[in-house]
Amino acid sequence: MKAYVLNKVGPADVLKISDVDSRPVGTNEVRVRIESIGLNYAEIQSRKGLYGWAPKRPYIPGMEAFGKIEAIGDGVSDIEIGTPVIVVGQFGCYAEEVVVPVSQILPAFENFSPAENAAFAVQFMTAWVALFEIGRIRASDRVLIQAAAGGVGTAAVQLAKALGCEVFGTASQDSKLDLIGKLGIDHPINYRTTDFVEVIREKTGGEGVDVVLEVVGGEIFRKSLEILNPFGRLVVIGFASLNLNKLNPFSWWKTWQDIPRVKIDAMATASQVVGASHLGYLLKDTERMLRIWNDLSTYTIENRLRPVVGHEFQFEELAEAHRLMESRNSHGKIVVHI
Repeated sequence: MKAYVLNKVGPADVLKISDVDSRPVGTNEVRVRIESIGLNYAEIQSRKGLYGWAPKRPYIPGMEAFGKIEAIGDGVSDIEIGTPVIVVGQFGCYAEEVVVPVSQILPAFENFSPAENAAFAVQFMTAWVALFEIGRIRASDRVLIQAAAGGVGTAAVQLAKALGCEVFGTASQDSKLDLIGKLGIDHPINYRTTDFVEVIREKTGGEGVDVVLEVVGGEIFRKSLEILNPFGRLVVIGFASLNLNKLNPFSWWKTWQDIPRVKIDAMATASQVVGASHLGYLLKDTERMLRIWNDLSTYTIENRLRPVVGHEFQFEELAEAHRLMESRNSHGKIVVHI
């Protein structure tokens, strides 16, 4: 089969297609013929050697995909060859096929396209866990979504608006503001041309927000904490501003400075909660993952939500797709088709 094997870290050019032997299907495993791959920022970090959850090289990157069941191992029941499924994992999806434990496949949405199915799981589960499981949002909350035009951001905007929250969202370009505006966001903010703290203070009569979804780190994290109301909840799901270059010692200090930090005494005085989330732990907790998936799927269907697919590439263009994501000029989810 054709696959991208990561043999060394580096820029997008290190991503090269190789011929790889298919792996036999073991007990409680399935083989999925992949049709569409969803890209995630963690894969950019993995390619650079900065992602702690990455396996030892060489390995095939790729955390999620959509495809159909091609083979079934011993011990697998209640699933048939040809069934459309979503694959979730830590690696393996940058390939024409993948063999995974049956616990790492989820039912595809019948009314979604292959691209939408490939774009759903990681982004929507990340947003759901951050907002509902950790952030405990309520319909009366004011919610701030940082990087609202990205894959997780567009998912979070839809989830919060469906609940009835008043939603603020930041983005770097007016075209991205137009996108989140179409999703029904109440207050789109261009953080490069305006101070989002000042805008929120103005729109809330000098108050702030009750829940923040933070994905950037650095100054954005510090200002997000500044705008958080008493009894507010801030949930960190990423550090997109961190740009560590292991060969450049000067980048070490800035990276260390930009890692989100809090002071417990200040949080106690303000009665605030700061949390963080990473979906990787769910792969080891199948019962919890299925419970979250069922809750999210039901909510998605009832509220007619859909992932935003912003860019689509062919398999041979995967390096180009990485470059686009790394440029911060993308919007919605980037999907690669085989």
